[in-house]
Amino acid sequence: MQRIKGYHAHIYFDATTLDQARKLCEDAATIFPLRMGRMHERPVGPHPDWSCQLAFDPEYIGLALPWLALNRNGLVVFLHPDTGDDLKDHTEHAIWMGAMRTLDLSIFQA
Repeated sequence: MQRIKGYHAHIYFDATTLDQARKLCEDAATIFPLRMGRMHERPVGPHPDWSCQLAFDPEYIGLALPWLALNRNGLVVFLHPDTGDDLKDHTEHAIWMGAMRTLDLSIFQA
């Protein structure tokens, strides 16, 4: 099995759900030992929507994933492991909560 170094949960939002997403991310950062990224009010990297990244260690997946599932309140959450294979992590290894979005995978191709 490939070693999982950590997980990234990307919370997707727009202008109408910015405050909701900020609260979700700040609450998660208060409850769990994770790193909350910036609230990007534009698409960044492969992400087609505005987003905020929550990064956490592998041992917290069993706590963070169900908490996000129960508290996302309609927000889309894109969660993936960090194995070192960015393309697979963002495709084959991905977990979606809510409607799947089309990612810009061109940044992972040589």
